[in-house]
Formats: sequence, C-alpha cells, structure tokens
Amino acid sequence: MLLNKQMIDKAERLVPSLQSKEVNVQQLVEVIADESAFQGWRTKPTMTVQEWKENSYGKGDSFVLDFGDHQVGYVKIAIRPVGSPPDAPLKLKLTFGEMPCEIAEPFDSYNGWLSSSWLQEELMFIDVLPAEIKLPRRYCFRYIKVEVLDTSVKYKVAFDHVLCEAVSSGNSSQITSLPSGLPLYIVDMDRVAIKTLQDCMQTVFEDGPKRDRRLWIGDLRLQAQANYYTFQNYDLVKRCMYLFAGMRLEDGTVGACVFEKPHAHVDDTKLYDYALFFVAVLYDYYEATKDMDVLQELWPIAMEQLNIGVNRLDERGIVKDDNTWWCFIDWHSELNKQASAQAVLIYCLKRGEALAGILGNEQEKLMISNHIQLTSKAALQYLWDEQSGFFRSGEEGQISWASQIWMALAEVLPSKQNALLLERLLIVSPKIGMATPYLYHHLIEALFLTGNKERAVAEMEAYWGAMLQDGADTFWELYNPKDKKESPYGSNLINSYCHAWSCTPTYFIRKYMI
Repeated sequence: MLLNKQMIDKAERLVPSLQSKEVNVQQLVEVIADESAFQGWRTKPTMTVQEWKENSYGKGDSFVLDFGDHQVGYVKIAIRPVGSPPDAPLKLKLTFGEMPCEIAEPFDSYNGWLSSSWLQEELMFIDVLPAEIKLPRRYCFRYIKVEVLDTSVKYKVAFDHVLCEAVSSGNSSQITSLPSGLPLYIVDMDRVAIKTLQDCMQTVFEDGPKRDRRLWIGDLRLQAQANYYTFQNYDLVKRCMYLFAGMRLEDGTVGACVFEKPHAHVDDTKLYDYALFFVAVLYDYYEATKDMDVLQELWPIAMEQLNIGVNRLDERGIVKDDNTWWCFIDWHSELNKQASAQAVLIYCLKRGEALAGILGNEQEKLMISNHIQLTSKAALQYLWDEQSGFFRSGEEGQISWASQIWMALAEVLPSKQNALLLERLLIVSPKIGMATPYLYHHLIEALFLTGNKERAVAEMEAYWGAMLQDGADTFWELYNPKDKKESPYGSNLINSYCHAWSCTPTYFIRKYMI
C-alpha cells in the first residue's frame, strides 16, 4: 500500500460532527403476509404508543415498533419490572428491519453468500431492573421487533420508551425548498432521495448505513453530485477524496473502497472503473467549488489513474477483456463489460483533459487529448456495429444496455447520432438489461445529456416512482419491478434498503427540472 500521511492527516482533520435528533416510536404494527404487497409483506397498525406503554410483557410475548420513517442511529430502551421483584435476568431479543421482510422472515432461513453478521439483531440479558440501556452499536431500521424470551414466573416488564438517537452529517437546514407547482410524485421522490443521501452521510459518504457502511468511490461520485444540489457539504467530499488519494494500492491504483476503523485503511479490492472515477469525482468537486488548492494537490493522483487506465489498452486501443481485471458497471452476471469500460475510460479522460487545461498543464492535456482520439477512434472501429446500430462488447459481440448507456455518456458518437443511439436502445431493449439504480442513474443522465428530458423524467417516474409505490422510505440498492425479491447476494434479507447510489433523483430534479 502506498501511504501519503499528509493527505490522510488532512482527511482526519475533516471528520465532521454528527448532528443528532431523538426519534420516538410512532405506532405498533403487525407484519402480515400479503402476496400483493412488496416482497409479500405489509404492516397493519395494532395499538397506539400509549396503549403499548400501559401493557406489560412476559415470557413468549413480542411486539413490533414502527418509527414511521427510516432511521440510522443509536437505540435507548427504558424498562421496568411489573409484579414481584425480579428474581432472574430479563432475556430480550431485538430484530431491526429497514423493511417488513426483515421482521417477518426468520434470519435462520438466510442462505446468502454475504456474512449473516450483517443481519441486524441483538440478544440482551438484563440483570438489574429497572434499567435504561443505550445499545453500543449503530443500527439502521424503521421497525424493531422486541421478543421477551424469558423473565421468570414472578414478574413481567413494561417499556417506558424505546428511542432512536438518529445521526447524520447532513444538515437539512442547508436544503432549499422546491418551487411550487411540481407534481406531487416529484416532490415525494425528491424528499425520499434526500433522506437516502442524509442517512448515508456519516463521517464519510457510506454506501449503505446497514451494509457495507464503507466509503466506495462509485457511490461517492453519485452522492457528491446529489450533495452539491442539496446539503452542500463540500468538506465531506474533500475528506473522502483525501482518504482515497492518501492510501493507494501498491501499483498506485486508487482502491475501490476504504475503511475508517480502527484506523483509516484501504481495502484490497481493485475495480477498473472505480479507480478512473477518482478523476470524475475531482472534476465534479472543482466544478462545484472552484477549489484550486485541492485540484492542484490531487491532480497527480488523478493523472496517475488515467495512465493506469490507458495501460490496460491492447494494440488496437481497446480495453483488454480477460480474467486479470474486475470492472463493476452493474450487478449483472451475464454482462460483458469491455465496451462499458472503454466508455468509462473515455468519459474520465475527457474530464481529465478539462482539469489539465484548468491547471495549465499543456503537455499533460495534449497527452490526454491523444488518448481520447485513440480510444474513441478504436471504439468506433472495433466496437461499433453499423448493421445493428449498437456498440458490441467482448469476443461474442454482446449488445447490452450498459454498453450503449456508457458510450452515450462518453459522447463517442456525434451529438445527433448519440441521441438516436438511446432512442434505438429504448425501442429495441436488448436482453442484457439493467440490474440496479446505479445503472438506471446513468441511463437517465444520458437521456438528459442528449436532450430527451421528457423520457428521462418518465424513466425516473417508472423506476424510482415504482419504489415509492412499493413503500420506500429511502431508496434501495436493488430494485427489479419484475422480481421484487431479487438480490445479488442470494437473499433479499441482506439487501440494503437505504443505498447511496439510489439517492440521485434529487440531483436530476434540482439540476435539470427546476
């Protein structure tokens, strides 16, 4: 690992103070099986908070608390005994759920390939009652199922309160109100997108506050874009960039993600597209802030990523497609990523060219310009298929949504042909489709870029609007309207239902629609 202590120290000086607010239970609910509901579960109110506080609970009793909205924070519980003096410890089990499925489906049934330790539950033994307890772990939830596993025959327990100290580095007072007259679904979409971003804004931009609770550069890029139009927390973006820049992998590549604890350190995951996105993040940051000091300090790291990206080209000027690399693009098991990677390289080279020009680095700008010409010409010569009207990817010439979307964003074709490419994509609808809000974001960005605002808004309504109809309090890591239990990890129980890359409707609304 290549360490730059000066940059890491700058990042650590930018650790934000978290704002907190106390959130109370709104009602008690029951989770009911319903095939017509999202993932087969819905909630039904059972009692008021006052009724719950007046009840007492013994061995075998349980209830589900509904906080009314998505929360990220620390839980406080006040419990008192009812009946005889407690003569045995109280044994409680708490299950936390962002969505009803996590409350209804036993975690014992989980068989996904990610660690089951991400499933949110707590087993508690309380020796002395009454007690007020603050759980040390931070949880991410709307619902808490409380099960009284045991007391003794002599006493029960009552709950004076269960509170959440919700935390975020996103300051809502910075957000300007939308103008009046917008459709209600747009207003709701903006609100839920902002809540998604806010709950992911902790001491870094986390990808998901339930899982993975890490700083991933692909998520950071989209979070930062949304942040510039909402919370305007520029220092948090700067902190994240310095973390990536200060802890690179041995060959100089910016790592795909970093951890904060027990000390700042980079993960060993290397992604071709994510490393290149360091350039795009720096470009967007400069465009938002005009912070020349940061640009000057981080430019050498950005230029290094472009050089590493270019070194992956074959003799034709096409990104090599073999088993020695990994490129994310989207969660799709059948997707060939060569053409998308080529387009991401071109996209980031163009942003690098602009930054080199701003800095007055004419030699580097010329070098980057030459690479843009080489890679764009190669894409048209070797990946463009005139007969189908699409870019093909890999040895088998796969036609996918991702390849066309990224080639459109990279503006490899002239402007008019670029717009026609997306029109053709929407009509033909290739079999290799989109799996996540991450790629849907790029489709919508491409539609706005090519001037098709009407279709961009329609796609937002069809996708994020459908999440709203399915009960989203925050937007999700994965959403397939045709298979609402789909998961890249083998189980929907471990999906992230507040996920950074899904926060961008507020960016689209505030950049392109008002």
